Amino acid sequence: MTSIDDRHEGQGQPSVSIKRRRIWLPSLGLRVSERILLLVVADIFLLSTSLIISLVLRTDLLLDAMAIWLNVKWFVTLAVLWSVIATLFRLYDLSRAADPATGVIISAGAAGLTSLIYLTIPWLTPPIENRSQGFIFVIFSVVLIGLWRLLYAQLFVQPAFQRRAIVVGAGNSGKALARALEGNGQNKKGNRLYGTGHELIGFVDDDPGKAGTAILGVPVLGDSSRLLRLVRELEVDEVVVSITNTEGIKPELFEAILDCREIGIPIASMTAVYERLTGRVAFEHASRNVALATGQEELPYLRFYGLAKRIVDIIGALIGLLFLTILCPIVALGNGITSRGPLFFRQRRLGRGGKDIDIIKFRSMIPDAETESGAVWTSIDDNRITFAGRLLRQTHLDELPQVLNVLRGDMSLVGPRPERPEFVKNLSREIPFYRARHSVRPGITGWAQIHQDYGDSVEGASEKLEFDLYYIKNGGPILDTLIMLRTLTKVLALRGR
Repeated sequence: MTSIDDRHEGQGQPSVSIKRRRIWLPSLGLRVSERILLLVVADIFLLSTSLIISLVLRTDLLLDAMAIWLNVKWFVTLAVLWSVIATLFRLYDLSRAADPATGVIISAGAAGLTSLIYLTIPWLTPPIENRSQGFIFVIFSVVLIGLWRLLYAQLFVQPAFQRRAIVVGAGNSGKALARALEGNGQNKKGNRLYGTGHELIGFVDDDPGKAGTAILGVPVLGDSSRLLRLVRELEVDEVVVSITNTEGIKPELFEAILDCREIGIPIASMTAVYERLTGRVAFEHASRNVALATGQEELPYLRFYGLAKRIVDIIGALIGLLFLTILCPIVALGNGITSRGPLFFRQRRLGRGGKDIDIIKFRSMIPDAETESGAVWTSIDDNRITFAGRLLRQTHLDELPQVLNVLRGDMSLVGPRPERPEFVKNLSREIPFYRARHSVRPGITGWAQIHQDYGDSVEGASEKLEFDLYYIKNGGPILDTLIMLRTLTKVLALRGR
């Protein structure tokens, strides 16, 4: 083990003994992106291997490597199909992948579904010459993916593969990061960040009163003068600076951070690590960070992305309009039987630039539901919701008429959900950066909606804003596609209310 005994004269620091958890291989601390890439590459490789095995054993379609190259479309189709199904099943959620039971069962089921659908696709897949060919492909896909995911869940959550971090600053920001990792990531149950590979091994803080204490099970190891030595002896992979007011960093601490960077240790801010691990922006710990207010940098592709997104919005809205036309008579009948009143419901919301827009929904509540209460958030088992309205909300079909808002340009298919002016007035006063969510078109669905059910309180609105700011900073075609696919799973799961 590596022991540190730093009882310096006059400091009164307690001794710290932390076991070295590395094995002989160098730098095993895997980043979040590296873990996801590892899972993606291994999954696609094993599925492709299963396909090759089935073709080699039961056909003469693949006689040599050149035959594989000439039929590369078979493997591309398989990879694309797997990517879609893996996204729907959330197979690259690292906390789920680290759970042996959940990870193995869901991934094996997804592999079976992928292989079965794959066998039904013409032209882009190998011809089925006999039944055993398809049977072998399905069996090998399920077994190999299941075994690989079991290996990952057992091996890659071990300490040797953790990314060890020291946090500079044991104040509110440091505590928030430790809280997000649920006490060093040791508590699997209820810890949504378990399996992301981060382990907080200690804090460094110049406040003498914090020395020798622990925050959520993470010890304060000393002051900034010991930072470089701690990094070397404890084999730290990353130093996280959780000091909100960076202008107030003392020269000695800044030099200690530079010393760590000089020996190749990555330096990251608490907000950056929090965003990377949670998919949320910790705006409460970002002080007056102008970057959160400005959003994305003006990169060359953004103008083309905006144009492409608008084209996709129009196409998607036209398709939605077709479904809307079909559903209108059915919904009108259901509403007429359970609660007489108008078919549609209009409500004032704030759109891009804080401008008023009237969104259109299928009516799901009794007429004049807010006559007595005024503007209030919808609650669980809200008695204002009609029987037909509850079905509409569970399936999210009450939102379908908003395709008309998309066609008008008031909304997009993907973006932060528009909020009511009555709520925005109060939320803008209580939550920093709240108005930044108005910098983009609001959406029918969004990054917050696939992670959070409803933000029906100030606390819920704060959490929703963290997701919305993440989308504003990182929005693009890939994230939009992911949101649409994940929205589909929520709709199918009937998780609306």
